[in-house]
Amino acid sequence: MIFSKEIKMTLHSLFTQARAFLKRRPFSALLMAATPGSSFAALPGAQAPTRGTGTSFLQTFQNYAYDGFMLLGLCLCAFGIVLVGRHALGVYHEIHMGKAKWADLGSTAVVGVCLIGVTIYLVTTATNIL
Repeated sequence: MIFSKEIKMTLHSLFTQARAFLKRRPFSALLMAATPGSSFAALPGAQAPTRGTGTSFLQTFQNYAYDGFMLLGLCLCAFGIVLVGRHALGVYHEIHMGKAKWADLGSTAVVGVCLIGVTIYLVTTATNIL
């Protein structure tokens, strides 16, 4: 491919432009050099799992795994709620199109609430087993 001189930028010209920028604005270069260190200064340390760190590496890993499975269960519950809501909106749309009745929306709501309740119960039971 053939590039025009305006588009083609060599590594040498890039360094030349950077050096010219640093000569014109020395305080900007000092500020850019000091910024990364100050941005990492206030980061908090890693938190212990909800069950504590344990007495060994294996117990600590198991406690982190417990937290991970709890998070996965919460994501499963949230996904279930989103799917039930999506289906209910679809039924509501079908009501306005004349393809469904209001009783269909009511049955969708009842089944959705039951499914969400069962999902929450199963996730709670699973976290107690872990």
